[in-house]
Amino acid sequence: MLRDHLPIWTWLSPLAGWLLLAATLGGSHPLLTPAIGIGLIAAVLAAVHHAEVVAHRVGEPFGTLVLALAVTVIEVALIVSLMLAGGDATAALARDTIFAAIMIILNGMVGLCLLAGGSRHGEQAFGLYGVNAALATLAAMAVITLILPNTTTTTAGPVYSSSQLIMIAIASLILYAAFVLVQTVRHRDYFLPEGQAAHDEAAHAAPPSTKVALVSAALLLICLGAVVLLAKALSPTIESAVTSAGAPKAVVGIIIAAIVLLPESLAALKAARVNRLQTSLNLALGSALASIGLTIPAVAMVALATGWTLVLGLDTKGMVLLALSLLVATLSLGTGRTTVLQGAVHLVIFAVYLFTTIVP
Repeated sequence: MLRDHLPIWTWLSPLAGWLLLAATLGGSHPLLTPAIGIGLIAAVLAAVHHAEVVAHRVGEPFGTLVLALAVTVIEVALIVSLMLAGGDATAALARDTIFAAIMIILNGMVGLCLLAGGSRHGEQAFGLYGVNAALATLAAMAVITLILPNTTTTTAGPVYSSSQLIMIAIASLILYAAFVLVQTVRHRDYFLPEGQAAHDEAAHAAPPSTKVALVSAALLLICLGAVVLLAKALSPTIESAVTSAGAPKAVVGIIIAAIVLLPESLAALKAARVNRLQTSLNLALGSALASIGLTIPAVAMVALATGWTLVLGLDTKGMVLLALSLLVATLSLGTGRTTVLQGAVHLVIFAVYLFTTIVP
């Protein structure tokens, strides 16, 4: 039973990660850096696999929530560890990573899922109420977190004062908690697959036993620890490579977000290809909400405890792209049916975002 749900690589990946961390204690080696990079990706993939096993045990929509929370814990841990290591030089890292996560999810992940699903099935349907609830919550979170700091006057610059930062952290938590309450308790049916998606083989596959779920939960914690420490060991190399290439520091945020969201993006894409668009959108939008709702309070506590300045406000280009992404997402997901056209539009916006970040 364990072997069926937990392949050997899901055990070996976290073990290899911790062995690599032990190797770093003995000093640097030319082959150690690429090995750490491979170990980091393997640990992330293993973490998400174990989260999926636990998610399958608890069922939908709790399953996508577990996966989103696991990925967000990784993201928060990476940002906080890099902030602690970099100090004031990383004042904008949280903003860049959160913005990158939103753009990757809303445009890259959603666009790819709509394009792949539409190419294979022509037109796909999903529950409109749950997606609308997620988009409304995401819009409120994104604006008060990434745009509003540019308009406040208590503190100069795109930053919040200490009292404002506390207020925004509490507001983000309240919005996310309200969404989770609606998703899992009050209106759970809004987020459940409908029609064909509700009757496919994956939806009715036998869930793992409690023993398997508990083992996966323990391995998930081990993987998360390995991911955080491996990323911290790799961060100087990433920052040096970005600086050597002459790229803006915002690219570091994109790299962090891409590493964290890669396995979840693959899971969402897989769901879209088998005509389970509801699950795909639950994964994507749930990750975006968790990214803001949990990351902002965490980095706010770190900033307040250390006295660092936390830059949250986007520049004009970022605000335009964020507004465009939210508008297009609202329109393309506003009918409950999608085709390849909506996917192409989202992917073009994502390409523009990447290009204008590297070539500002």
